[in-house]
Amino acid sequence: MKIEFSALFEPQKEGGFTVTFPDIPEAITEGDTMEEAIFNAQEILTGCLEQRIEDSENIPLPEVRKGKHFYSVSPSAAVQSAILVRLSKNGKSLADIARALGTSWPAVQRLENPKHSPTLKQLERAAAALGKRLILSFE
Repeated sequence: MKIEFSALFEPQKEGGFTVTFPDIPEAITEGDTMEEAIFNAQEILTGCLEQRIEDSENIPLPEVRKGKHFYSVSPSAAVQSAILVRLSKNGKSLADIARALGTSWPAVQRLENPKHSPTLKQLERAAAALGKRLILSFE
């Protein structure tokens, strides 16, 4: 599951751009130039999703929209978001994943912590417990 959120760039009369993400209403930023707005958009999206993970809030699936500005989040936030989205879609809890992995609930709970960087092995095992495969790509 690749998680990409669409961004709306609105030119401002006084110059610069305001950037919003329809799926993440709290993700609002701006930039004096398009390059600065793009950089800030990536930063605010990652920051807002990491905060949602930390606060145990829902991570929405991005709506399919047409447009030209789509952003992925940082790798760690993307993986953690994908796991949380998959858990909620499958009606599973972290305890279910812990049982499937044969490990403790606190060990699996670290997958929700944006300050924790899980190993590839942990992520592969979590994906397998959800009936999925972890696929990495460089773009």
